[in-house]
Amino acid sequence: MAASSSSSLFLLLLLFVFVVSATSRRLHHAALSSYLGTHSTGLPPRSTYGPIETNGRNYSYVCDSRRFADLGLRVTDFAYCNKNLSYEQRVKSLVGSLSLEEKVGQISDQARGVQRIGLPPYNWWSEALHGVSYVGHATYFGDIVPAATSFPTVIVSAASFNEDPRWGRILETPGEDPFLVGKYAANFVRGLQDVEGHEVAANPDSRPLKVSSCCKHYAAYDVDNWFGIDRYHFDARAAEQDMVETFLLPFEMCVKEGDVSSVMCSYNRVNGIPACADPKLLSQTLRDDWKLHGYIVSDCDSLEVMHHGHKWLGDTPEAAVSQTLRAGLDLDCGDYYSRFTESAVAQGVVRESYIDDALKNLYTVLMRLGFFDGMPKYESLAEDDICTKDHIDLAADAARQGIVLLKNDHNILPLSKDKYKKLALVGPHTNATEAMIGNYEGTPCRYVSPLDAFSAEGKVEYDLGCTVWCWEKEAHRRAKEIAARADATIIFAGISLEVEAESRDRDDLLIPYSQSDFITQVTEASKGPVILVIFSAGGLDISSIARDNAKVSAILWAGYPGAEGGRAIADVVYGRYNPGGRLPITWFKSEYTKLLPMTSMPLRPIDELGYPGRTYKFFDGQTVYPFGYGLSYTRFNYTLKSVPSSVVVKLDPLQLCLPLTYKPNASLEEEHAGAACQSVNVADTACDHEINFEVEVANTGKFDGNHVVIVYSKPPAGVAGAHIKQVVAFRRVFLPAGASSSVKFSMDACKSLSIVETTAYKVLPRGQHTIVVGAYEPATVSFPVKVDFN
Repeated sequence: MAASSSSSLFLLLLLFVFVVSATSRRLHHAALSSYLGTHSTGLPPRSTYGPIETNGRNYSYVCDSRRFADLGLRVTDFAYCNKNLSYEQRVKSLVGSLSLEEKVGQISDQARGVQRIGLPPYNWWSEALHGVSYVGHATYFGDIVPAATSFPTVIVSAASFNEDPRWGRILETPGEDPFLVGKYAANFVRGLQDVEGHEVAANPDSRPLKVSSCCKHYAAYDVDNWFGIDRYHFDARAAEQDMVETFLLPFEMCVKEGDVSSVMCSYNRVNGIPACADPKLLSQTLRDDWKLHGYIVSDCDSLEVMHHGHKWLGDTPEAAVSQTLRAGLDLDCGDYYSRFTESAVAQGVVRESYIDDALKNLYTVLMRLGFFDGMPKYESLAEDDICTKDHIDLAADAARQGIVLLKNDHNILPLSKDKYKKLALVGPHTNATEAMIGNYEGTPCRYVSPLDAFSAEGKVEYDLGCTVWCWEKEAHRRAKEIAARADATIIFAGISLEVEAESRDRDDLLIPYSQSDFITQVTEASKGPVILVIFSAGGLDISSIARDNAKVSAILWAGYPGAEGGRAIADVVYGRYNPGGRLPITWFKSEYTKLLPMTSMPLRPIDELGYPGRTYKFFDGQTVYPFGYGLSYTRFNYTLKSVPSSVVVKLDPLQLCLPLTYKPNASLEEEHAGAACQSVNVADTACDHEINFEVEVANTGKFDGNHVVIVYSKPPAGVAGAHIKQVVAFRRVFLPAGASSSVKFSMDACKSLSIVETTAYKVLPRGQHTIVVGAYEPATVSFPVKVDFN
């Protein structure tokens, strides 16, 4: 579960799901696995196979009177099982009944339990990044549960720009934009956790949960292993401006909007302090500022990394335990808490009350999950709910939604079966199976490889030609031969976990050289048009071999599309599905990696070092493909309707105005540089203003299709260090050919028009802002919004 790999050299915003369910046995996770992404549930299964084993019998929940009887106990003797009490009272009673030794046994991910009071052991660690994974101590695949539905990797789901996503090292992230990542996080977490009818509660710590999900890795986590610099020793030196604007925002949205019940801290240091020992990041920000209702967990073995890797403060193990407990870390995924906390208390460096606080946070979440009382509503789920047709179809649809059409010369796609009857399928991913599902994977229900899918459509010849690294030069010959006699050639190429993965950062942005040579040779040999299908998570500089190569007629980016990936690709190629995905990352040119080291954390350009900006928000140079890029088989036009012209914010008599930093030579006309009140602190302002507008989207082509409307805001001209533009809203809509629809947007003016100043204040600047509708020129429309203060 360790950190992510920054596959290309720009900043990645990381969000994952560390699933904590109400149980930890096989059947439970089977039920969960088939529902992840639709009706995700962390629920007790049928009573015939309970999750809690006690003296040879299995029970669905802790406070079952029969279970206590098996232990020679009476459930009525234990207040923590009294349903008439609040969760707070029950948890207080539970924690108060434990000795120090017993308390320490519960604050690592493999909690020992306490049989004398009927408390069973519990495994906290299971994973469900894009379908239930076998990674972790609590998930099992075997004879009872052989498989689970496998969805596309997160980067592909993010490419759908669909606000109802299915899953969250670059393939494990939702892309480069903090707003998109935050939306993904909040909706994903809500889908996992929310019990219908209990989405809001007066006391959030009593709100029931289907599954406890976790946003990770917090924070400023961008290096896995790059030229000998690894995540176990890296110190991310990040300005507070970048922390607020980029590295923390997705987590803030995950907590505030998603009400996530857990956050995981990362291995790295942030400005000198290990993330898991930083009270500002944990207690102050997560709990006090954002009001986290849940627990904070370390990445696995983070305390050992802090002690032996960072050697922070030259600490002993006991001092490391003291630092993290005082910072607010509740659960150690590892063994430092279980091995050294008692001695830390004996040495006087840890208060026992710190342990009590951690346990209260942990057991409150388990109460909310039904671990103690059960959730009868979900007890019918079992083996026959695994790998159903509906779930497999959903995985295929998720893959279709995320596929991005990058090139389509002469409208070669959708491919005509009548005209192109004989296909050549070549390339290292032609028969991809495991490569399609990425990492943090489980055993899938089945695989549909590209070869499987296209073979079912008609006459094909195939040859892999080579593997991803493509060292098999002699193998190229047959691939060229079949391409020379086919009506059309589809090349399945790209990279894989051999190139980009956990503990494996990329050194460049190119397809491996020998594979590029293979693609070029096959393209030259092909009799008919060539379609290139790319498997990757990070961007690839394919400018010369494909984008600018006239013999390559079409390019599709499929990411790592999950177990149904071949089926989804065939559906797009043959036009049964019109691609509507958009790139959630910028595809930089290969020379970009030579301009700045991966260890550089600033997002903004550093002119004196010659460093360019990172992400679409701050990079103003040429790209291979921009963030938000994606074509369709049809055409969409925009017409603006009912747009606002101004926002006037009434200031409190004691309102504190903040100065802005302006670029050199900015004129006074440029956004009121000389105004008495240049900006206001959003946190201190009554921001109840909305920007409401409509855009009519018309499908003027011949194909039905999905279209993603992306809305950006651009700040007033002349403000130094401001972003070029930022995503503030997006909507995915379906339109039949010839149809149009009005899409309404309502945005909080202070959130959508704010910038983060060098001081790290989030401010609303005075002056003329611009709202841009559309991801890239020329298919955009825009209108100005003037902000003034009264």
